[in-house]
Amino acid sequence: MEKQNFLAVDIGNSWYKALASDNGIFSEYQLPNAIALFDGEFYEKPYDDEDIILEENLIVEVKSPAVIDKREIFYIGKGAARQRDVSLTGFNNQKVDEDRTYLLLFGLAAYHASLQFPEETDINYSIDQLAVSLPTTQYKERKSRLRDKLAGTHTVIFHKVPGVPEPKELTVKLEIKEIIVGAEGACAYLGLTRDQETLEIKNEELVKESQKGIIIGDLGGDSVDFVGIKNNRPVASVEGEPFGINQFLDNIIQRVSKKELFRFDSRAELEEKLAAGQSEWYVEPFAGVRKDISKYIIPQLKSMAIKYLEHFDRVRSSSTEIKGAVRYIAVGGAAKLARKQIQEAAVRWSERGRPIELMFPEDMEKLNVQGLMILAKMNQLKKVQGNHVISTKG
Repeated sequence: MEKQNFLAVDIGNSWYKALASDNGIFSEYQLPNAIALFDGEFYEKPYDDEDIILEENLIVEVKSPAVIDKREIFYIGKGAARQRDVSLTGFNNQKVDEDRTYLLLFGLAAYHASLQFPEETDINYSIDQLAVSLPTTQYKERKSRLRDKLAGTHTVIFHKVPGVPEPKELTVKLEIKEIIVGAEGACAYLGLTRDQETLEIKNEELVKESQKGIIIGDLGGDSVDFVGIKNNRPVASVEGEPFGINQFLDNIIQRVSKKELFRFDSRAELEEKLAAGQSEWYVEPFAGVRKDISKYIIPQLKSMAIKYLEHFDRVRSSSTEIKGAVRYIAVGGAAKLARKQIQEAAVRWSERGRPIELMFPEDMEKLNVQGLMILAKMNQLKKVQGNHVISTKG
């Protein structure tokens, strides 16, 4: 498998997290889920190409059967987050039907390809296995459609590329050979229990506990996905909920804007501040003026933590297949940001006689994408072994 190219992408409502493996060499990316229309009239030309970082200035045109309007040019990711007309995800959005999913995913894959061939401006790049995820609420009904839309060949044209002669364009033709779709939460379990390189079980204790039952609560931007694991396999009867951190981030952004006259460019900018810790929870609306915004942040995180535990309690009470689960695991970037508030809320649940003792694993915000990479490799291994059986029989 060392000669194959694998790409795993966690299509989050806040961030796209990606892991790529080219001939066994790993690369890792994180892109805000943000797009904005590009208008050449308002493009600020840099004094020097060296002032431009490509990752923060991704301007893409995507030619693909998956995208309805193939003429528009967009900022994606960090560049989009700085634009006035930035488009962020809407509540309970349907990822499979939205152009933004493909603009961001193909743009991210093409950006990775451009880094593999830095001297070329016309690149052909093949992905042997692409693994992507959907929330459990969308997984059952939409995974085949997502697979169909991602399959085949797609062209990404990067505009205004620093270091490239006029017209400063770079073209990447992506060929996606096979696609596997995983359910958020279930992929996190794979990331928790399997080794990313050998694919062997690395956490025997957790696999053993799964005989009695495990519940994973994956808290993301716009969905919280619960997956029950029994005997080392996902239990299909547990469904996710349209609930996540984005509505609480929007509340914080609105209040800081109204009360402190400071405008965040995007949810991603606020999330980065939250991740940096409480010592960074301030804004500077004017030069030399520093405003503490923890009074807007903490109540929102507390409110989200209470709701998260309410969902957890409802799921563990309603599912007959995982009744008596011995381990509850919190995963996802939002759960990491509100870990302290979730733990405080859990104490109150214990005092009320309904304890929810959550485990917060290491790299909890990356477990889904790690699981997707494992899924991609397992799919390739299955394919190779299948071909071997056919050739042996032949």
